[in-house]
Amino acid sequence: MRVLVIDDDIGMTDLLTILLTPASSEVLTANSAEEGLELLRKERPDVVILDLMLPEQEGWKVCSTIREISDVPLLILSAVDTPGMVAQALDHGADDYLTKPISSGTLIARLNKLVRRPTMLKKTNHEPRMIT
Repeated sequence: MRVLVIDDDIGMTDLLTILLTPASSEVLTANSAEEGLELLRKERPDVVILDLMLPEQEGWKVCSTIREISDVPLLILSAVDTPGMVAQALDHGADDYLTKPISSGTLIARLNKLVRRPTMLKKTNHEPRMIT
C-alpha cells in the first residue's frame, strides 16, 4: 500500500512515516498542499491522509482539488473534532475522518478498510449502490 500524508507539521509526517512504514510498503510525505497535490499526480498513492489545517491553502480546497483529479480514498486526520467540521470534510469528498491523537492500530485498520473497498468493487465488477 502506498500512503500519501499531507500535513504541514513535519513532526506529524515523520511520526506517521514511522507508524505506517511497517504496515505499508511505502509512505510518501508532503508538508504543503502544493507538494501533496504534485505527489498525488506523480506517484498515484493507494490512499491519502490529509490534515485540514494547512497554512497556505484551506484543507477543504485541497480535499475538493483531490476529488477533481482522483478518486483515491481520502482520510482526514485533524485535531479539530466538531460535528460541523466532520460533515464539511465529508461533503468536500473525504471518505473518512479521524481526530488526533489516534492509535496506530486504529489508523492502520481504517486505511486498510479504505484501500480494500475499491479493490473489492473491482473484483466483483459492481458499482457502488445508493442506499435509500
